[in-house]
Amino acid sequence: MTNQRLFASIITIGDELLIGQTIDTNSAWMAQELNKIGVWVKRRVAVGDTREDIWQALDEESRESKIILITGGLGPTADDITKPLLCDYFGGKMIVNQEVLDHVTNIFLKLNRPIIERNMKQAQVPDVCTVLMNKRGTAPGMLFTKEGCLFISMPGVPHEMKGLMTDEVLPLLKQNYKMPFILHRTLLTAGAGESFLAERIKDWEEALPAHIKLAYLPNYGMVKLRLTSHGADGAALEHELDTLFLALQEQVKDIMITNEDLPLEKALGDLLVKRGKSMATAESCSGGYIAHLVTSIAGSSIYFKGTVVAYSYDAKETILGVNHQTLETKGAVSEETITEMFNGLMNVTTADYGIATSGIMGPGGGTEDKPVGIVWVAVGSREKMVAKRLYFRHDRLKNIELTATNAMMMLFQFIKAEPV
Repeated sequence: MTNQRLFASIITIGDELLIGQTIDTNSAWMAQELNKIGVWVKRRVAVGDTREDIWQALDEESRESKIILITGGLGPTADDITKPLLCDYFGGKMIVNQEVLDHVTNIFLKLNRPIIERNMKQAQVPDVCTVLMNKRGTAPGMLFTKEGCLFISMPGVPHEMKGLMTDEVLPLLKQNYKMPFILHRTLLTAGAGESFLAERIKDWEEALPAHIKLAYLPNYGMVKLRLTSHGADGAALEHELDTLFLALQEQVKDIMITNEDLPLEKALGDLLVKRGKSMATAESCSGGYIAHLVTSIAGSSIYFKGTVVAYSYDAKETILGVNHQTLETKGAVSEETITEMFNGLMNVTTADYGIATSGIMGPGGGTEDKPVGIVWVAVGSREKMVAKRLYFRHDRLKNIELTATNAMMMLFQFIKAEPV
């Protein structure tokens, strides 16, 4: 086939997605993996466990895309209606696939569990499909073709879907389609808003070639800038994009956190590793959320010493050594208290750098002089500390997330400014 853009649609099935009981992480992961091999995801659609809605989605998406990826509704229970619907949609009849039956039987034998008729039905598939073996579960993937479109149905369980995508679907797409190269370069900035950035690099952006696009991705006081290019000549695109990306970095060098597509916690960890240093946290209002983000990165044990979640006055006093008089006269949310929390953290850990947080996350607890959303953050080393008063005007969860992001950003910039 040609190097023209190849479009895909993703259909996720399940009432639980529509009522918010389950978050659709499948679509995001699938879109990323498809993009890596040159497939553009044109639409992502979520539908409930309703025959008419699924049928309509199949009709509509096949008019938009050549590849339709479907997840969900392949289980053994009555609400899993995808398989019989697909059988009707493609004009087939249900048959038992011996390979799938043997696979399901072996799974239950290894688990030493009895296999019931409902489990055996997982081996029934439409006779008009090509079976894609699911090595991680009992529900097989199914491949259908219709009017030049490829339809691939997979389980909704993320672990099983990822296995099928990696082992079967992505190799199949690469084998059957000649796709253009899709290349991205992403950097992360902090301290400047989206509109300010756009105005700052306006002339540079307007001079970009037509096939290269710049995207602004703002989030919690930071903005990602992503350059995207596509075409048939991968080597030429790489060279052109790298040249432009270097120029973009020069445009924003004073506010750039990293020139990679990384979350802030990963960029902070990489900086600590590069410097051979460690960190710890003393968290009140953020309740350990900063520690959670830091330790979500593989290998963080190299540079993360630990955390003290000192939520109450008592914990601040007994664990971090905050003076009782300071808490009584200045309150937990004050420069004096956050300073003593930081110093206490440095005393009870061996970390080179630290973060301390104390604030009022809401919805209650605020006063006229200390409203909901006020936060004190301290970051620094054993030699030097910087404390800053922040104010957020959102709900509790977002206030916690903003506190964590700003605290990590402050520490990153503090360490970056330290002499090597």
